[in-house]
Amino acid sequence: MERPAYCGLRGRSLNAALIWAVIMPTYLLFGYYNGVAGGLIDLPAWTARFPEIDTSSAHLSPAQKSHNSPIQGTVVAVYTLGALFGALSCILFGDKLGRKRTIMLGAVVTCVGSILQSSSYGLAQLVVGRFITGLGFGAISATAPNWQTECSRAGHRGFVVMLEGLFISGGLAIQAWVNLGMSHTTGDVSWRFPLALACFFAIIIFFSMPLWPESPRWLIKKGRIEEARHVLAAFDDVPIDDPAIAQEVQEIETSLQETGKGINALGYYQTTIFRTFLGFDADLARILAATVFTWQTLCAPIGAFTIERVGRRKLMIFGAIGMGLCMAILSGATSHPANHEAVHAAIAFVYLFSLFFVTGYLGLAFLYSSEIAPLSVRTPITALSTTSTWTFNFLVVEVSPTGFDSIKYKYFIVYAVINWFLILPTVYFFFPETQGLHLESVDRIFLDSKNILQPVQVAKKLQAHSTVGAEGDIQINEKQVDEKTENAE
Repeated sequence: MERPAYCGLRGRSLNAALIWAVIMPTYLLFGYYNGVAGGLIDLPAWTARFPEIDTSSAHLSPAQKSHNSPIQGTVVAVYTLGALFGALSCILFGDKLGRKRTIMLGAVVTCVGSILQSSSYGLAQLVVGRFITGLGFGAISATAPNWQTECSRAGHRGFVVMLEGLFISGGLAIQAWVNLGMSHTTGDVSWRFPLALACFFAIIIFFSMPLWPESPRWLIKKGRIEEARHVLAAFDDVPIDDPAIAQEVQEIETSLQETGKGINALGYYQTTIFRTFLGFDADLARILAATVFTWQTLCAPIGAFTIERVGRRKLMIFGAIGMGLCMAILSGATSHPANHEAVHAAIAFVYLFSLFFVTGYLGLAFLYSSEIAPLSVRTPITALSTTSTWTFNFLVVEVSPTGFDSIKYKYFIVYAVINWFLILPTVYFFFPETQGLHLESVDRIFLDSKNILQPVQVAKKLQAHSTVGAEGDIQINEKQVDEKTENAE
């Protein structure tokens, strides 16, 4: 029987095409929008058009700056508020529309929002445009990780999804260099062009998505078994009647039945940090911000190439320790802006923070939430996970201008504490290792756990009684695991 293909591609070539045609523009857009507004807020044309959110002009009194700071934070943060509601909407519509149509709808809404922003002549239109943009991209960000995870092979799933961190960093770097270049122009084009450029990525997503397969797990969930077999065969580069396809469909159906029973302050305000805390002029601050994001992009492959070797937990623990250390030292260094050595140290630890962040959390957080969620409720769980991401993004972006203005360098201590005393213990005690496991095997971790502290130990037990396949995926010896469980009881 003939082997199915999409655009003439199957197997590894098909998986690679999904990455470059959809996932790359999606997460370039993610990074681009996470930083673009923060790089515009001190442009002369921007502050002239939107004086209500001006906090950088020399003629402003301290009282006026303090008054404008929370308004600026709200305007910048309303994008993340829209993304929060966009992610939540996937709970209602995500499984009805499917992965592909949800991503396409999100791309259209994102493009509409970008047009509204770039054509703004008043603050109200800008706010509405940012909210609509966030609404669209929130739906994309809650759906794309599911689609990519459900279409990837177990042994390479971590590498593929960690590439998202590379693309997000690339988007941040693109917006920083675009903002730097446009800052040397005059008039409204200096900020309208960067906001309009986001449409380019959204258009690519919309027109490329129909060419590629739907998630086979979503198709099985909807009872479209033949379509799912076709997709799985294309990904595995085997005929549709291959026994491995029938076995995989059966495993997904069984898992579905069983589970059916029951940072961003640095990203958004990097230019502000270099200007306000380290005393650099606007041009140098933009150059430093652009080089930091470029450095982050160069560091992103570290996580992608190590995640299937060292696992998820170790990378997250490494990232939390490192980010907390960088924030603590950054707080101390920025408290002495007149000391050249302290300023140089602060710059170094901003770069180092980017290394820890992109290696331990930038792409991994999206991967992990979609891995541990069972198929029967994967869409609402990842929607809630993405919603929490956007909720904290909104909080950070909203309060950062006020935090910088009121407690100054001490503001960074807050994030050191969060990393060391909230994120680190949470990962260590509650996050099981999913390295190399099939999504249906990850469900086994939680089905075999009796309380919230057991998943970590159950995962270790599964890993101990398993073998690594030729493709890097882990094959669990069910008989050994069951025997050990019975003996323990």
